[in-house]
Amino acid sequence: MGAKLLTLFWAWLALGQSLYISRPVVYASITTPLPDLYEASVIELQAGLTSGQFTSVDLIKVRKHASSLAYHKSPAAYFARIEEVNLQGPVLRAVIETNPSALQEAAVLDFERLTYGPRSALHGIPVLVKDNIATVAFEGMNTTAGSYSLLNSVVPDDAGVVKRLREAGAIILGKANLSEWAHFRGNIASGWSGRGGQCTNAYYPNADPCGSSAGSGVSASIGLTAVALGTETDGSITCPANQNNVVGIKPTVGLTSRAGVIPISEHQDTVGPLTRSVTDAAIVLSIIAGPDPNDNFTLAQPTPVPDYIMALSNTSLVGKRIGVPRAVFLNDSLTGNDPYVNQIFEQALETLQILGATIVDPADLPSAYEIYESNNETVVLDVDFKVQLNAWFDSLVANPSGVASLEDLIMFDNSNPTLEEPAGYTDQSILIESQATTGFNASYYQSLAFDKELGATNGIDAALKMYALDALVLPAPGYTTVPAAIAGYPIVTVPLGFYPENVTIGSAGPETVYPAPGVPIGLSFLGTAWSEYSLISFAYAYEQKTQTRLQRKAYAAAIPTTQLADVIGR
Repeated sequence: MGAKLLTLFWAWLALGQSLYISRPVVYASITTPLPDLYEASVIELQAGLTSGQFTSVDLIKVRKHASSLAYHKSPAAYFARIEEVNLQGPVLRAVIETNPSALQEAAVLDFERLTYGPRSALHGIPVLVKDNIATVAFEGMNTTAGSYSLLNSVVPDDAGVVKRLREAGAIILGKANLSEWAHFRGNIASGWSGRGGQCTNAYYPNADPCGSSAGSGVSASIGLTAVALGTETDGSITCPANQNNVVGIKPTVGLTSRAGVIPISEHQDTVGPLTRSVTDAAIVLSIIAGPDPNDNFTLAQPTPVPDYIMALSNTSLVGKRIGVPRAVFLNDSLTGNDPYVNQIFEQALETLQILGATIVDPADLPSAYEIYESNNETVVLDVDFKVQLNAWFDSLVANPSGVASLEDLIMFDNSNPTLEEPAGYTDQSILIESQATTGFNASYYQSLAFDKELGATNGIDAALKMYALDALVLPAPGYTTVPAAIAGYPIVTVPLGFYPENVTIGSAGPETVYPAPGVPIGLSFLGTAWSEYSLISFAYAYEQKTQTRLQRKAYAAAIPTTQLADVIGR
């Protein structure tokens, strides 16, 4: 925001005309119902902000103690909803910390809206970002990947996607919990981090939220935020979307910037939205996608960036050929999926046919069994992680813990077991395996080439070409994410159904269970590079036909009760 606008804003406050002090009388005559924050869409929130029904300050305001998640009892909306269920009640642990500057930012954006109008569909909209996505230190938030080794570290700049959000007028609400180091530490339950503790699902007590973008998925699922961002290397947006009854878009590698994102691998990492609807996901992706000079991979994307909102059509599946790659991916003995997953998937195929699609079944990936047996992905990720994480530590302006390398990190965790190795969460086998790598050698490059061949050339692309397909479709659980991960290709996931009451409850970790009654299941559309527009259109048509998300809510204790009516005018 320019200096002139800031000067006008502070003058406005000085005259006592702030949004806290004076509110337009229009509120008394408003008859449009306030949006229910459990389901509120970006479009609904934007309409209310534009009409003066409520303000961005109303959406987030709260008085806080110095501790990032300790609050005085006071009027609030999203912050109050977080307070209700995050560390109290069901203790979902979906949010690591909130933005202490959010209220000031909201007030400035409210003033800008009154003065110049909104910048975009996200103007004044709160966005929760995963705690591996950098935000500048002056705001008062950390960027730690859930690890105490990065607490109070200072990043040099906002992440590329955060810059785009800010330019669009979005408010960074806070940081979402995650599987520590984006689930690249060891054999540890999804959704656990040292700083955040064990995040749990809102659809069954102590159910696995899946990860690594666990907190983003849980927060979006029950309206702790308007929308959220996650990251995926292999499954980390798709799986939380699958298990939390939300929409997730895992973009093509290079569509969204990874600059300022704590890395695993530049060849597989990508940033995307987790939202309650395909429409909201399309709005967010349209804003965060695009080239970034700080991420060379983004410079290869087609231009201009599509307006993904234009993809939303109820008739988008008419005449399309959708393939079902059954080999491996629908074999329960290989995927470990509960048989119910395939049962409701078959119903989804019938729905797609009703919507006008031709279902090509089977449409197997030629490389399916090789992908299942391959260890190439592990080789690539282990090498990339060590190199890129060490570079991350080098890039920091400051890091009070003194940790400056992967080797230091392993020692830090061992030296701080209370913080980083509590009972049941001690494993560091992936970190140790990565530390043992020796850099970009012949084995690494061979594995990288094999990944592309298995995932793309002889995988997704081969199936699309062989069967003249527009996309592939699979249930989200199991090995669905692997071909797209190693190819760098997109996945769009929407709600498919919920586990039945008689499902056998399994153990997912020291504190978590999966599957469990009522826990959601997702449906994933897969395609070739840069096919997000088509995949979004197919997902939207399916979503609008089925309205699966609305068929079941979270368990009662996990549903926050604070609504806008509780805060407006207070």
